[in-house]
Amino acid sequence: MSASFPIFLVSTPGLEAPLCAEALEQGFDGATVVDGGVACTGTWTEVWRANLVLRGATRILARFGEFRAMHLAQLDKRSRKIPWGDFLDKSVPIRVEASCKRSRIYHAGAAAQRVATAIAEEFGAPVTEDADLRIMVRIEDDLVTLSIDTTGESLHKRGFKEAVNKAPMRETMAAMFLRQCGYTGTEPVLDPMCGSGTFVIEAAEIALGLPPGRERRFSFESLPSFDAKTWQSLRSAVTPKTTDLKFHGSDKDPGAIRMAGENAVRSGVSALTHFDQKSIEDLEPPPGLPGLVILNPPYGTRIGDKAPLVTLHRTLGTVLKTRFKGWRVGIITADKNLAGASGLKFQPALPPVLHGGIRVGLYRAQL
Repeated sequence: MSASFPIFLVSTPGLEAPLCAEALEQGFDGATVVDGGVACTGTWTEVWRANLVLRGATRILARFGEFRAMHLAQLDKRSRKIPWGDFLDKSVPIRVEASCKRSRIYHAGAAAQRVATAIAEEFGAPVTEDADLRIMVRIEDDLVTLSIDTTGESLHKRGFKEAVNKAPMRETMAAMFLRQCGYTGTEPVLDPMCGSGTFVIEAAEIALGLPPGRERRFSFESLPSFDAKTWQSLRSAVTPKTTDLKFHGSDKDPGAIRMAGENAVRSGVSALTHFDQKSIEDLEPPPGLPGLVILNPPYGTRIGDKAPLVTLHRTLGTVLKTRFKGWRVGIITADKNLAGASGLKFQPALPPVLHGGIRVGLYRAQL
């Protein structure tokens, strides 16, 4: 697989379009939106670079095989003909996962077992349930697609955020919501309900040009195609920028402010970030030019009294309209009535996004 091959950038459902825009911006030519993510082509170097620099992808799959199979015996036979030694190391354990959709092979567990057995018997690689390296088998309309998950732990795990609060916003989602709000790293950002600081830290990293995968390990490092020297040169080729901007977070919870500060230190952006304990009523714009206010307030998905949340959003809207003239706003919520309670005039709706099994929307306004 030294020549170009298909690469699949897995997206959070609903954020495929901004991920595609990011991929094109980062030089992944021919990137196009497809079901579940973004498709492009490239060599192993592009796979490594995608894991290193893309802020919005969940994981990067290297696609190496495709064939039709109408039944398990056919899947078994054709899996045995795949040249597994071209891209796997016999000494590295693997695990196999499968999904089936609109296909005559409908039992994902049985499909995974057949492919795993084929790899073990034909190639000799150990197959274990807890292996870090994952082979993914996708069967749709009787077409079998084989991929290597080159990432390992999901890409939202940058390796810095040890402290999190309840229902944290994933870094990959935060980066794409920032992009959809028009943020490019050249203006201040304020999150008045910052929790563990995800939006603020992500915005500061973007402003500094820090690649999200700069400190963590990836599954591709255990593949025979891995070249440590090239990988090191890719990492050192990214030149961090300088900025005079500051990025602000506030929260009424002192524990959240402590967590956010600790996470900013681990991420290397503490000099650019400032976290304050304060309520929405006390919110004031930081000195300097206007920028972006972005937040993920509570939306009370469980049935209960929403009156306090309506009051919160109403207060938020009043504070923003009276004190933040010239700023842009992005509110992420699962309840459009709560967004409406803010009294802000929102731009046309974007596709809903799955966040922890809940459909949320990004509501954007210009003050």
